[in-house]
Amino acid sequence: MLRAFRDAFRIPDLQRKILFTLLLLGVYRLGNAIPTPGVNVSALEQTTNGGLFGLISLISGGNLSQFSIFALGVLPYITASIVIQLLTSTIPFLEKLSKEGEEGRKKITQYTRYAAIGLGTVQALFFVLAGIVNDPAKLSPGWGQDAFTVVVMVLTQVAGIAFTMWLGERITEVGIGNGISLIIMAGIVARYPVDISLTGQLLAKDQVSLLGIVAFIVILLVVLAGIVFVQQGERRVPVQYARKQVGNRQVGGQATYLPIKVNQAGVIPVIFAGAMLILPNLIQQATTTRAPQVADFIGKYLSFGSPLYLALEVLLIFGFTYLYNSVQFDPKRISEQLRESGGFIPGVRPGTATAEYLGRISSRISLWGAIFLAVLTILPQIVQKATGITTFQLSGTGLLIVVGVALDTLKQLESQLTVRRYDGFISKGRIRGRL
Repeated sequence: MLRAFRDAFRIPDLQRKILFTLLLLGVYRLGNAIPTPGVNVSALEQTTNGGLFGLISLISGGNLSQFSIFALGVLPYITASIVIQLLTSTIPFLEKLSKEGEEGRKKITQYTRYAAIGLGTVQALFFVLAGIVNDPAKLSPGWGQDAFTVVVMVLTQVAGIAFTMWLGERITEVGIGNGISLIIMAGIVARYPVDISLTGQLLAKDQVSLLGIVAFIVILLVVLAGIVFVQQGERRVPVQYARKQVGNRQVGGQATYLPIKVNQAGVIPVIFAGAMLILPNLIQQATTTRAPQVADFIGKYLSFGSPLYLALEVLLIFGFTYLYNSVQFDPKRISEQLRESGGFIPGVRPGTATAEYLGRISSRISLWGAIFLAVLTILPQIVQKATGITTFQLSGTGLLIVVGVALDTLKQLESQLTVRRYDGFISKGRIRGRL
């Protein structure tokens, strides 16, 4: 990996791409330091350590705790992308667009942008009304609980969402890696220096033992190695293509494989499960004064990290993993595509038998993928309680995103290096041919 980065900086074109990516990520981080007009940042930070705001702030990399102009960032875009992706497999119009090549993908991307702006407006309105305007202490002096304040805050957030999407698309087009993913990764990684500093302060005050920190680091390294291993893992189903006579030559007859990743769903089941488990938190906040018994029950049994909370989270992760994989991986469609292209799985009859065979493989792999996501989600919470290190906001979702984005970016960087090596080889061959 280090050799790939070293070689990339030796090529001027790739060096410019990397510097351009870092520059735009720096612009994004700069925007996260600019608070939304009318917000009392110090009062807001004291109330976002837990509850609904704390959970979403953790997912967004801590941006929501300051309610900066990029507080929501790319979260609406990610939600819209997931919804459009699921609808593409169920709505014929979107499915037809996805098969129309580059023009169809451009239209789907445009619909995703519109959906992101709509979802972002609703989310911004919810956070402004539920988390800021209802409490005068969270408003800066001179700002009141009126419609003007709400409109200014919501418009600021919508503009921040649009600008963040533009930054991500520019990184994807001109820089290195997927811009949206890199922005999410930047928001998560930006919290780590602060968390490390807070952990060091606890160690200096003897509130945490050195052995606990060493155990925490060892477990973290093991988890990172496991994430890399699972993310790279895949089941390769062998596929053989029949020979065809085209004119005076034979084509086909090659053997390849169909890769099925262990973790096909990525972090989507974890995000969906977390979104569903926000509902008890909302109910608790709504019933604190009207039904204190309900609020006490939720706070006792469904609080973050409680046994019942963890059990429900695991069940939701399993359910969303199977649901997402069943939508994205359609064995019947894949078997039809193999038959149309003259391909078949050795030892399996084409058609229905192939679909059933692929379905069984996908079901077994989905089980291991769901177990991996469940363990990755629960393990950080257990580790924090066992070691006593609660200042480091260790999140399985965050680690999975960071490792996944880093691996994808590295693959793109290596592919860029490979293309340039071949270009150099071809150019030298042409020069020698002319000589």
